[in-house]
Amino acid sequence: MTTTMTARPASLHVAWPSVIWMGAIHVGALLVFLPAYFSWSGVAICLLLHWLTGGIGICMTYHRLLTHRSFTLWPKWLEYPLTVLGTMASEGGEIGWVADHRRHHAYSDDENDTHTPAQGFFWAHMVWWMLVDDSSKHTAEYYKKWTPDLYKDPVHRWIDRYHIIFPIALMGLLYYLGGMSWLVWGGFFRTIFVLHTTWLVNSASHIWGYRSHPTRDKSTNLWWVALLTYGEGWHNNHHAFQTSARHGLDWWEVDPTYLTIKLLSLVGLAGNIKLPRISRTTGTVLAGSPASVESQEELVDDPTQFVPGGV
Repeated sequence: MTTTMTARPASLHVAWPSVIWMGAIHVGALLVFLPAYFSWSGVAICLLLHWLTGGIGICMTYHRLLTHRSFTLWPKWLEYPLTVLGTMASEGGEIGWVADHRRHHAYSDDENDTHTPAQGFFWAHMVWWMLVDDSSKHTAEYYKKWTPDLYKDPVHRWIDRYHIIFPIALMGLLYYLGGMSWLVWGGFFRTIFVLHTTWLVNSASHIWGYRSHPTRDKSTNLWWVALLTYGEGWHNNHHAFQTSARHGLDWWEVDPTYLTIKLLSLVGLAGNIKLPRISRTTGTVLAGSPASVESQEELVDDPTQFVPGGV
């Protein structure tokens, strides 16, 4: 697809708190190039927290649970500590994140999309959260429009409002337990590692890769993004079946996030897992589902198109 720049709204404002916070973390991450701050334990903490904050916090909780409700956690309160893990990725509070993502699906790859690559690769990757127009400011009205389910939950409102305290607390804990090495690798570098890998879903997975389903947007399946994001890179599959808990639909499309959800179900912590009724061999929609992939795109929030717990 083309990445030719098109006009953005004139009322763009710099999101200074986000820019300053992200800028400071990127500067701190440069300390990984200093040998004095290297340790294998720091690298191990980095990888562990990448999975916990990015894989469990963002990919599973923010995205598949809170945004699309593709499965249910038992007990319900378990989603709150998992949401806190997501805040530690420094991608903002969950209500704002979910609102932006639902808007992305509503207007995917058109001029109202929050982070369409039609405005250029770097807009889709990260500039979209730096320059905010009036229609996408995180106001109560914006939340009520896109996330009424989360906004009416007082616990989620509290976590979203004070989300910044959790990554700061994690940074402090890392320094207390492991000194500068853990702070640099498990704090600064891990954060930008999570940020840029998940942002690739917005940018690279709408530009390069292959398409298994004729969705109305330009979403693609991109194996190396899926590898970095625990299965989120099977993005065309996701846009075709948006409330499916499983994004990797073919045997080679490995989806660690879905495997984690299945593991939770095996120990009784998850259920109501939504999956599309789709032929594994032909990729066609099975009887009883909407007549075409295009109609599934239009009726994505209709639970009748999914088979809870199916394959």
